[in-house]
Amino acid sequence: MNELIPGLFTQPDTLTTTVQLLLLLTVLSLAPAILVLMTSFTRIVVVLSFVRTSLATQQMPPNQVLIGLALFLTFFVMAPVFHDVNENAIQPLTSGEITSEEAFAEGTKPMKEFMAKYTRQKDLSLFMNYSKMERPESIEDISLTVLVPAFVISELKTAFEIGFMLFVPFLIIDMVVASVLMSMGMLMLPPIMISLPFKILLFVLVDGWFLIVQSLLLSYQ
Repeated sequence: MNELIPGLFTQPDTLTTTVQLLLLLTVLSLAPAILVLMTSFTRIVVVLSFVRTSLATQQMPPNQVLIGLALFLTFFVMAPVFHDVNENAIQPLTSGEITSEEAFAEGTKPMKEFMAKYTRQKDLSLFMNYSKMERPESIEDISLTVLVPAFVISELKTAFEIGFMLFVPFLIIDMVVASVLMSMGMLMLPPIMISLPFKILLFVLVDGWFLIVQSLLLSYQ
């Protein structure tokens, strides 16, 4: 029995299965980081958090609802990219048509194209200059260690720009309510208690969730 065990892992079929299993475990362990940093999740979840903060509704909607909505919107936005990864990398790898190295190259190509499309040149140059990287001839030549952080800070800047625009109308309501309360001498009454219903009413009347989701989806066209 002991003599058969070393030979078990030298057979081509068994070795291929072992490599695929290790690759699958590696991808699953990195899946949260891939989902958060290499997709549209960052921008979406930050904007949704800004919405709740600007409304000052504390924990409404709950974190589970915001993260769940961000996940499904991310899957919706990234569906074409995930389809390309599946068609060009995962399916050929499982059928044995390409090696794991080729599958990685083919799988990262659609992801690089997506991230490069929404990465600012200034942010990409920052990491390229720091790593003393030569100017790449194509997107495929850009390393993920350079492209991913550049993409993340670009997404954060875009999300904060959208968040600033969300804060403005609700800030105006807070200022108006605070001015009215001061003019009436009601200094002990917290303005947020009075402005909160008006902010929620405004948000409902303009169909705020529809407009925000629509803006997020249009920002990735």
